[in-house]
Amino acid sequence: MRSVEPEVFLVARPAVDYDELARYLRQIGGERWLERLDRGELDAQNLAEFAGRLCYRSFEPGLNPNVVRIRTDQEDYLRNILASAHGSVLEHVSFSFVLHNVSRVLTHELVRHRVGVAISQESLRFVRLTDIPFWFPEWAREDAELMKRATEILDRLQEFQLWMAEHFGLDKEGVPFSEKKHRTSFMRRFAPEGVATGLVWTANVRTLRHTIETRTAPGAEEEIRLVFGKIGEIMRKEAPALFGDFEVEDGAWIPRWRKV
Repeated sequence: MRSVEPEVFLVARPAVDYDELARYLRQIGGERWLERLDRGELDAQNLAEFAGRLCYRSFEPGLNPNVVRIRTDQEDYLRNILASAHGSVLEHVSFSFVLHNVSRVLTHELVRHRVGVAISQESLRFVRLTDIPFWFPEWAREDAELMKRATEILDRLQEFQLWMAEHFGLDKEGVPFSEKKHRTSFMRRFAPEGVATGLVWTANVRTLRHTIETRTAPGAEEEIRLVFGKIGEIMRKEAPALFGDFEVEDGAWIPRWRKV
């Protein structure tokens, strides 16, 4: 058994092509809007603002005769997007994370969020276990008898994984990959549901706001609360105008505006 800690890596974020934005905006007379943008680090917020303004052609006064006054401050503009629950524009803004050393308990819960996400998970049909990576919450680590018994079980399961690999001769020269895959698929049945794994998880901002709220709530499973607390911290730095309304109380991320 190998003790691990769940980790979150942000591996992809939005990148706006400002030349193409300018080419479009010149056609409608809204290119001056680009001059107000802080480019580069806030591309996520810029993309959300652009999508919102396109809906009403509100880049500049006069482009839409129905719009006589526009918000020029981005934080104020996006705050109004959240307050008015104009959540569809947030679906254009996606982030990709690697969730590393998370259990299959967590991934089984995570797949319930299907709208606005993409998932690619490490396959234990192909990836053979050479040890049993496992996360214990702090309260469990403080229970000596529990840890002793749990470690004994996990060590025995790890030993059985290694025995099966030797018994099936998986490392012998010439064993076809199809045979290795077949045996490895059987072997994974003897791994605990808490075994650590990894996945790429991509979600748009609308989904991120929802999952951060629901998966850090007091009644959520404790590992997923830990992971989504980490995701919340990342997103507050990446897009403060889109996640700055959250308040954190005892680990629960509570948004000012819900169901955006």
